[in-house]
Amino acid sequence: YFAADGNAAETGGTSGRVFRAHLAPPLVGPWTVTVSFTTGVDVAINGGGTPVVGVHNLSVAFVIAPSDKTSPDFRAKGMLLPAAGERYLVFNGTGERFLKAGADSPENLLAYYEFDNTVDAGNAGPSTSDGLHHYDAHLADWKPGDPTWRGDKGKRLIGALNYLASAGGNAFSFLTYNYGGDGSDVWPLADPTDRSRYDCSKLDQWEVVFSHADTLGLFLHFKTQETEVDTERFAFDGNGTVGREHRLYFRELAARFGHHLALNWNLGEENTQTAVERAQMVAAMAGYDPYHHHIVVHSYPDQQDIVYTPLLTVGNFTGASVQTHASDVHRDVLRWVQASETAGNPWVVANDEQGSADNGIYPDDAYPSEAIEFKMVGEVLYGTFMAGGMGVEAYFGYAHAHS
Repeated sequence: YFAADGNAAETGGTSGRVFRAHLAPPLVGPWTVTVSFTTGVDVAINGGGTPVVGVHNLSVAFVIAPSDKTSPDFRAKGMLLPAAGERYLVFNGTGERFLKAGADSPENLLAYYEFDNTVDAGNAGPSTSDGLHHYDAHLADWKPGDPTWRGDKGKRLIGALNYLASAGGNAFSFLTYNYGGDGSDVWPLADPTDRSRYDCSKLDQWEVVFSHADTLGLFLHFKTQETEVDTERFAFDGNGTVGREHRLYFRELAARFGHHLALNWNLGEENTQTAVERAQMVAAMAGYDPYHHHIVVHSYPDQQDIVYTPLLTVGNFTGASVQTHASDVHRDVLRWVQASETAGNPWVVANDEQGSADNGIYPDDAYPSEAIEFKMVGEVLYGTFMAGGMGVEAYFGYAHAHS
């Protein structure tokens, strides 16, 4: 991918001569990398093109040594991937299965005031002076030696991840595009109205955060779009079809972030595209991701049949990101675990949002009673695990702060 001057996170660079590719090798020993570098119309999404003399077919050899990292750092375990016949994701280095428990809120986590070119373009958002997240409470959770960019920027968000990990969480979710949606404050683009040009410095700063998450053992839940923008004029390709813009978007996500060790690509939050369009998105994402990460989609609670049933027979689609009422979590997770097994393609199923919408899983300081807190743990967390689900991300309802 185009990386501007090669140090855009620090310089804010928008131009340069640097192209970058990431590699997360699954095996120790000698490796040889050969460069394919071509020019032409839409070669980024379609391949082909004319080789660039002096760069195309360059090669370099190196040796990958065994990891010296220790758990919870994912680099001690390898890459977390779907495995044939499994209803859990499996680390390819250790064979360990993964159960997740983390945060589904705030969905606009990346609307962070210290990222380049990040502004509130309207609609709902944090009640701060600039409409962006500051995470001031987590400045004290940043530790010397933790990453920053442009001096001391990023400390509050890095501290927030440190806090999540210290509390026992191992996952968090975030939208990567919501322009025109609920928050309208997260996009990977240099200009949110031009969906063909990507913001090198902002995305390199996102990469700083995601790399730190790997070291903490935090699973990355990429939500690629939300319901308000999946079929409207702000959608990629303008109407929900899977054309040039959508394919470029998936390619950029895979190229820039696909090397991370534990993630899923969620093709849409409360997705309202057609069954054909969802299948096309699966094919596009799988085609650009060389590591074959977990691919899921999220639906409205009452549209699970419409969304998930056609996907039971779609190759490369590997699981459901279930939204349902807290009292229905066990039933709905079990339903799609069993349906996918019956279809001969066992899914990895998670409960990633639980109703009611106004409360969800209450923040710790907002539970009406201890009895309700225990009931939520039983219905949601144990309900998911006892159904054979992968785990839970906790949604904090809009009636509460930091939702």
